[in-house]
Parts: sequence; structure tokens; C-alpha cells
Amino acid sequence: QVQLVESGGGLVQAGGSLRLSCAASGSMRSINAMGWFRQAPGKQRELVAAISTIGTTNYADSVKGRFTISRDNARNTVYLQMNSLKPEDTAVYYCYADHPTLDIRGQGTQVTVSS
Repeated sequence: QVQLVESGGGLVQAGGSLRLSCAASGSMRSINAMGWFRQAPGKQRELVAAISTIGTTNYADSVKGRFTISRDNARNTVYLQMNSLKPEDTAVYYCYADHPTLDIRGQGTQVTVSS
């Protein structure tokens, strides 16, 4: 079973940067892609970014040009570099692993952007 542990959230002023990390443990054999989604109070869950095993990336329109997802396959770690943060980026950010049958996600890390 894959387990995911996020780190790197916090409080930052608008225009600032944060880097989230997601360390995976366990068998990654059936994992096709990893990524991040976020959940803000009263809003729908939003897929922020995803990266495949070969490095293909996808981003939500709301973060294109500001966020960068990357992965270190040797360390089984995925990163989300977030620049030019806006108050509307405030949410709990969850790392997930794309598995054919299991819902694999981390515990979430809070990102708060003050104006």
C-alpha cells in the first residue's frame, strides 16, 4: 500500500512562494501519475497539477505560469513549487497517487496566502 506524506505548507503574503513536498512510501508499481489537488472551504475540490511517470505535466488554468510540479523518481517524491501566490490559492493541498482501484492521498497541508 502506498502512503503519502506532505510537507511545506504555511502562511505567506500575496506574491510570495512556497514549495510543497510529497514523499511516497510502499510499492509504486501500479501508480501511473501523481499530483496535487486543493480544497478550500465552500469551494469544489480543484485538481491543481499532475505529473506522469515520464514527466508529462498538466495544470489547472488558475495556476498555469505560477506553479510547477516536478518529481524525483529515485526518491519517490513529488514537489509543487508555488510562486506569485494569491489569496485565492488559500486551501488545504493534498497530494495524490493515481492508482487504478485505490484512492491514495496524503493527509493534506494548509496553505494560507494573506493579502
